[in-house]
Amino acid sequence: MSGRAREVAERFHRDVHRIVVGQDETVRLAFIALLLGGHLLIEGVPGTAKTLLARTIARLIGGTFKRIQFTPDLMPSDIVGTSIYEITTSNFRIKEGPIFANVVLADEVNRAPAKAQAALLEAMEEKQVTLEGDSRPLPRPFLVIATQNPVEYEGTYPLPEAELDRFLFKAIVRYPESSEEQAILRAHDKGQPLAEVDKLEPFAKGVLDECAAEVDGVTVEDSVLQYVVRIVEESRKSTDLLLGASPRAGVHLLRAAKTAAAIEGRDFVTPDDVKSLAIPTLRHRLVLRAEAEIEGLDADAVCRRVLARLDVPR
Repeated sequence: MSGRAREVAERFHRDVHRIVVGQDETVRLAFIALLLGGHLLIEGVPGTAKTLLARTIARLIGGTFKRIQFTPDLMPSDIVGTSIYEITTSNFRIKEGPIFANVVLADEVNRAPAKAQAALLEAMEEKQVTLEGDSRPLPRPFLVIATQNPVEYEGTYPLPEAELDRFLFKAIVRYPESSEEQAILRAHDKGQPLAEVDKLEPFAKGVLDECAAEVDGVTVEDSVLQYVVRIVEESRKSTDLLLGASPRAGVHLLRAAKTAAAIEGRDFVTPDDVKSLAIPTLRHRLVLRAEAEIEGLDADAVCRRVLARLDVPR
């Protein structure tokens, strides 16, 4: 192992935290998603620097950033673009939508109807969009950071399981600790943190590809692979759940664990790599039974129950 992934991960965390206070877990998940070409769903109350995080990531990768505010009247063309007739040339010209960016913030994604969500789904899964009948590739790297408000559900469209399954992780952003809140206020007292984003030095071209290649070289022993299988299978047997983890969830968990090993400077996966990423990988893919919700359980609690029932390989 050259340790390139570890070096880049350390710099990523350091630079992001020059702008964004706290949120260590979300920053870690965002970097793993970036290397794997996956996407991140963030649930958190407004004002917790989700947009600032997305802008900072776009700056670090030397890419473009676009924000799409999802609303009940959002049309697919508002996401992917449309063709415009130009009188001067008597021709149609394609006007690309905001999805054609390296980092796309889909703000309050659950406020848009099914057609708009379907347009986002194709972009996330296929890394391309269909525009006027033609497939157009999206820029690389391509990262969707979608947000949803955990409080206001009036006028929202719950994301279908098929769409949720496309997100590599779901991060929960909670209110900051008092020390972090003080650091946030101090940062704003000195000026707008957004102005500091442009001062960050982007990564050299090709760095993310080097890290991704290092991830591919990480080995997984049979016992660890079987541990991933058992976690997925145990979730499907859980009496707390109507719907357990999909096969895609197992693939995502394995690839995420390989990335976690690489950014720790190792060329092999440990069970702890798997365990540390099981909850953010599974929490949005599980559908709880009504009885479990009445009992006061949430997806995280059910995940912990699933993990507790399994012996960790040595």
